[in-house]
Amino acid sequence: MSATAQKTPPTACLALADGTLFFGKGFGATGQTTAELCFNTAMTGYQEIMTDPSYAGQIVTFTFPHIGNTGVNPEDDETADPVAEGMVVKWDPTEPSNWRATDTLDAWLTRRGRIAIGGVDTRRLTRAIRQQGAPHVALAHDPEGRFDIEALVNAARGFPGLVGRDLAKDVTCTQSYRWDEMRWAWPQGFVRREGPGHRVVAIDYGAKRNILRSLASAGCDVTVLPATATAEDVLAQSPDGLFLSNGPGDPAATGAYAVPMIREVLDRSRIPVFGICLGHQMLALALGAQTVKMNHGHHGANHPVKDLETGKVEITSMNHGFTVDAQTLPVGVKETHVSLFDGSNCGIRMADRPVWSVQYHPEASPGPMDSYYLFERFSKAMSEAA
Repeated sequence: MSATAQKTPPTACLALADGTLFFGKGFGATGQTTAELCFNTAMTGYQEIMTDPSYAGQIVTFTFPHIGNTGVNPEDDETADPVAEGMVVKWDPTEPSNWRATDTLDAWLTRRGRIAIGGVDTRRLTRAIRQQGAPHVALAHDPEGRFDIEALVNAARGFPGLVGRDLAKDVTCTQSYRWDEMRWAWPQGFVRREGPGHRVVAIDYGAKRNILRSLASAGCDVTVLPATATAEDVLAQSPDGLFLSNGPGDPAATGAYAVPMIREVLDRSRIPVFGICLGHQMLALALGAQTVKMNHGHHGANHPVKDLETGKVEITSMNHGFTVDAQTLPVGVKETHVSLFDGSNCGIRMADRPVWSVQYHPEASPGPMDSYYLFERFSKAMSEAA
C-alpha cells in the first residue's frame, strides 16, 4: 500500500479495490460511499459535471487542479441534486471568486450529501485509471480521521460495478412534463420559448437540463417522458420527432425495455429520431448493434471527433464508459463519427431515414459549442418530414 504525503492528519481516505490508498483533506458531506472511479479532463464546469445524471454510480477525479474557485449557483445545476457519488481534487477548494457564485463548493456538497477529498495526487491517480481501467473504490470522510482501512478496501471490492446495471431507472423522471426553458443568454438569463414548435417527445434516461434547453432553443415543443415509456406512450403525443437522452449505467441493461420501444416507434412511424450519449447507444442497440464496456471511458470537454461524411473535426464534450461496437452495425446503418483519440464509434445514422445519434454532447455543458448545429439539424429534419 502507499499513501500521498500529508502535512496535517488526513480527514478523508480513498481506497481502491487493489488495496491502494490515497489520503487527503475531506470536504463536503461526511460518511462513506462506494463507486466506480473515473477522471474528467474539463477545465470548467465542475458543478455541471457533478449534477450530470450520466455520472450515477461514479466518483469523479478532476485532472484540472483549480476546482471550486468559481463557487456554485443554482443556474448551473444540470439536475436537482448532484448525481455523481463524490469528487477527488488536487487542491483544497479556495473561497470562490465569481460574480455569479451564491455558495461555496464545500457548503453545496455538504448540503447535497456528497463526499469529496482534496490534496490527492490526481496525476498519479489518473495514470492508474488509464493503465488499469476504471477501478472500484470506497471514499470516506471523517473529521476525526478515523478510518477502518480493511473495511474500506473490502467495501471497494464489494462494489458491484456498472456492467449489467440499469441506472437510468434511478435517475429518470417519475412522470411526464413539458419543457419550454431555452438556453441561457446575456442579459436575460433563461427565457421561455413562445409560440408553436415541433412536437418532440424526449425520453429521459437521465437528461441534462441544457439538452432540453437546446431542444427548446431549436424550436421544439418538448414533452419529457420517463425512461420506461412505451411506444404507445410516445405515439399518443403525436410527435414530430423522438429524442433519446443521455444517461448512466450499462446500455444493454437499460435496453431491455428501451430497445423494444424504439423499434416499435421506428416500425410504426417515419418521424425523425435523434439520440445523445446513452440515447445513441439505445438507438444502436435497437438497430441491431452491440455495446461494450470501455477501459476508462471518455470524460472531458476536449475530445476531437471526426465527421466521416464531411471530413470536419469537432472538439466535443463527452461522458461515457460504454461504447457502440462499430463492427456490429448492420447493413443500412452507417458510422458517421469516430473519436480521434482511440477510433471508437461516436455517431451513426440510418441510410434511408432521418434517424441518427452521436456519442458526444452537442449541448456542451461544460465544453465547446462546435456541435450545437445538430439540434438545428433535428429541427430541420422535422420541418422536412412535415
